[in-house]
Amino acid sequence: MIKTTVRAFAAAALALLPLTTLSAPAHAAETLSLHEGIEALPQAAESRDGYERTKFRHWIDEDSDGCNTRAEVLLAEALTQPTVGAGCRLTGGTWLSYYDDTVVDGPSGLDIDHMVPLAEAWDSGASQWTAARRQAYANDLGAERSLVAVTARSNRQKSDQDPATWMPPAIDARCTYLSDWVSTKLRWNLTIDIAERITLRELATTCEGTTVEYEPV
Repeated sequence: MIKTTVRAFAAAALALLPLTTLSAPAHAAETLSLHEGIEALPQAAESRDGYERTKFRHWIDEDSDGCNTRAEVLLAEALTQPTVGAGCRLTGGTWLSYYDDTVVDGPSGLDIDHMVPLAEAWDSGASQWTAARRQAYANDLGAERSLVAVTARSNRQKSDQDPATWMPPAIDARCTYLSDWVSTKLRWNLTIDIAERITLRELATTCEGTTVEYEPV
């Protein structure tokens, strides 16, 4: 998979950097087929009542190493590592935005996308969470699927949409995207509505052999 290749490059480069503290998984990892993962998702109606982005505190420096969540993701996903300056200012480096199969030079053209957008998470159960759990979700470095560096253009096209209304423009990225979406919802016990389930089932028919791997929080 495209994203797996990116992570392999990043892992080799990160071996030379100080380790950052990630949240320990609460449960053992689980692996399902994509079809099984879709059926395992609980179903409920969605509601955006009361949503405000500020209810998800994000881009914190959880391990107090000077680099916030955005910078940690950029460092983890870089194909070639950027230079880390004072205040964790990143310069140089290259990244692959797997949504649109685009190589990006320098961090300024990248956004960090929440795989399941904050508004969608709110609709799908996060409205009932504590502020602490919403913060943990918004800064989830414990699963590589939760946050992803992509072009600002593709992130803004996606906005807060689910797969029923938006999929990555790169055709080869779509099965990976579905796997990442389903695994993130399973990890955080988020629900889907009927339109989302129908769409996921339809899209998954072209992704035979795709698996979903997740560690429940």
